[in-house]
Amino acid sequence: MPPSGAAVTAQLRQVVHYHLDHYSHDNALFFAERLFAHDHRSGESAYLLALCHFRLGDYRSAYEISRATNYRGIHLNCAYIFAQACLLIERYKDGITALEKSRALWSHKSSFGKHTSTTRAPSPDSASVMCLLGKLYRAYDDKKKAILNFEEAVRLNPFMWDAFVALCDMGVNVRTQNIFKLNDALLDGLDSDQPSGILVEQRDNGVINPADPLIKKPSIRPGVFDAADPFDAQRPAPSNEMLLGNTFLSTGSGENDFMSKIHAARSKMAAAPEPLHDMMESPTMANVDPSFSRIGLTAEPPPAPIRRTRNAQSTDPGLLDTAPKVGYRLTGRRNQKAQEEHPSEPNPAVLRSSAAVVSGIERKRTVSGHPVQPRQPSEEPGAPQRRSARINMFRGANAKTNTGAATVGAGAPRELKKARPPISRLIRPNASTTNLSRNVSGNRKPLEENNMDVDQSEISRAKEMPSQPPVVKTVDPDVVKIEEALKCLIELLRKFGSGYLALSQYRSIDALAAYTSLPRLHQNTPWVLSQIGRAYYEQASYAEAEKFYRSLRLLAPTRLEDMEVYSTILWHLKRETDLSFLAHELVDSSWHSPQAWCALGNAWSLAGDHEQALRCFKRATQLNPKFAYAFTLQGHEHVSNEEYDKALTSYRLAISADRRHYNAYYGIGRVYEKLGNYDKAYTHFHSASIINPTNAVLICCIGNVLEKQRQIVQALQYFSKATELAPHAAQTRYKKARTLLALNQLDAAQEELEILKTLAPDEATVHFLLGKLYKSLNDKGSAVRHFTIALNLDPKASQQIKEAIESLEDDDSYDDSMMT
Repeated sequence: MPPSGAAVTAQLRQVVHYHLDHYSHDNALFFAERLFAHDHRSGESAYLLALCHFRLGDYRSAYEISRATNYRGIHLNCAYIFAQACLLIERYKDGITALEKSRALWSHKSSFGKHTSTTRAPSPDSASVMCLLGKLYRAYDDKKKAILNFEEAVRLNPFMWDAFVALCDMGVNVRTQNIFKLNDALLDGLDSDQPSGILVEQRDNGVINPADPLIKKPSIRPGVFDAADPFDAQRPAPSNEMLLGNTFLSTGSGENDFMSKIHAARSKMAAAPEPLHDMMESPTMANVDPSFSRIGLTAEPPPAPIRRTRNAQSTDPGLLDTAPKVGYRLTGRRNQKAQEEHPSEPNPAVLRSSAAVVSGIERKRTVSGHPVQPRQPSEEPGAPQRRSARINMFRGANAKTNTGAATVGAGAPRELKKARPPISRLIRPNASTTNLSRNVSGNRKPLEENNMDVDQSEISRAKEMPSQPPVVKTVDPDVVKIEEALKCLIELLRKFGSGYLALSQYRSIDALAAYTSLPRLHQNTPWVLSQIGRAYYEQASYAEAEKFYRSLRLLAPTRLEDMEVYSTILWHLKRETDLSFLAHELVDSSWHSPQAWCALGNAWSLAGDHEQALRCFKRATQLNPKFAYAFTLQGHEHVSNEEYDKALTSYRLAISADRRHYNAYYGIGRVYEKLGNYDKAYTHFHSASIINPTNAVLICCIGNVLEKQRQIVQALQYFSKATELAPHAAQTRYKKARTLLALNQLDAAQEELEILKTLAPDEATVHFLLGKLYKSLNDKGSAVRHFTIALNLDPKASQQIKEAIESLEDDDSYDDSMMT
């Protein structure tokens, strides 16, 4: 008899997942094609085939294969891989449409806390899909929708780091304390009925004893259920196809043997009529959640734990012989949790089984709760009325029939009362923890007062029973540990986020404070070293930045990210040998990386060969057309060659690649300043300063443009601000002193020049300006002395300095020809 098509499909899926999990992508692609040929109508087959092409880097094939399924929006995994391919092949609108059509499949879905080294969620959740939607909208140049999706992604899952980075890179002013905190989505992951992924991960890593069962926290939130609830008879059980093809299936040989026995038992039970269950029997293995196969059960489970009784008396072991051990092992703990959480809701499965056994006959119990054997009615018409009937007269018509009594044989002896089985509150709807003592002890007193016929032995036994203490719900220590670990990680993420946000807003001091507050282990990682070096670079502290990038190279010699910044730092420090060595190392290790070609271009630029530098920068932009910094460096080389039109084109390409790349705005401003178009120069310098308001060079450039437009007072304001941002920058302080001297604010100018003389004692222009100052103060001796020092430091300016000395006796106006 040939196998069924569903069985072949399930086995092919299992083979594809096997090769994907072992990174055998070629093998996975081969069997995915067989699966697609065998079942081409299924969206799962198209998804697996597209996934194999995607992992092999064939994004266009993944796009074509998954395109037909996505138009209907019926398969989430297929839509997700299709959108990923659209993002890489720049078909952003198609990816957005596919995800929006399948919104009903991923909306309000969270899989946080369900991932371990052996368990995966079968499909992406809301946070992942919204993060991908944000990337698509950002590439589609819809900034508003991109921000909305990124914000929703980090709100649902604070560990969605790339969404937070995207928000910072887009210039959004976010609050890290509102993002990195415990939210409902994280708590829902802890409250789920599935075993926590963190506990499974700890168990797999040896932190928890594998022999100990994983405690599952009952759900405290309504509406959160597992995919297969063994206690809900109305929900369909998972099929064999899912058990074979799902990634939740364990790959261990022992577990596979155990699961095969379960499947065989389920197939037999499906054909056999449903047996009658005793009230103490647990649900069978057929209703067990298939995800339990990942926990690591052995083929021979340990004996079932002892049930808790309400008194200290032992239970007759004969009553428990019929309880299946395997089913009780898997579901006994869940039954106990369900009874504690919902004491007033009867279990439908237990009620049905009990009703089938009792068959509508009302079961009676004594005052202490012992079962009473049914007796034949007396044949004598004058027989006295039974005391149980008289007791029931006081209960009235509202007394409910107890259909959950244990099934006891007709020939069972009376002494069975001594071994009292536990009575579940699920099958006694009117019973609870608080009124149990009232039913046992409180009802006894009125019976005695009314002189009713009560068994005195039962009364004495009830008096001897110890009162049951109230049930106190204890907090699961494993869940407490998980919450503490989450809080620790979120606090760490908050520090990382604060540093990255500050650096994205070019608040270098705040970024350095955040990164230096990290633990030492994290400070010595490549990413943090790169961020600290970048912060010093933005402050123009090139020597300090070089130290951190040098440490980064020693720690991660193959890292390419931010190496273009390191090469620029070496260019500013004029370290030609170190820059050449770095460029050759990067090119040798990664010929096709744009960072390597940028470093090589900076090396040629420092050597004075601008044509070779241009070739290297153009090669970098060919490798990555979105690499904005390579376009900016290309524009700088065109400015050095006085090719201003080509420079403007390069800068504009950089802006199109990154709207917040302030270096390109600065470059355009420089070009317009050289061309004498000060209005456009001021506009672009101002745009750059809005993006990076803490850069002293940009503020100083705005002051230069205003000064050339004869707006001296406004220029002084910008020079003063630049001096506050960079107090050790000699060029900025020199321009401020010159402006003060032009406004005849001699005292303030003298103060600035004295500081400047300390910062740059060998600068001829500083001494020349001091000579001008002392000339205005009529201190001719000091003026001649500083003019002479300037002449010795810069003999090329001898003509201007000699004219200044000769004009000491004249009342000429202020001449600033040397400083232009």
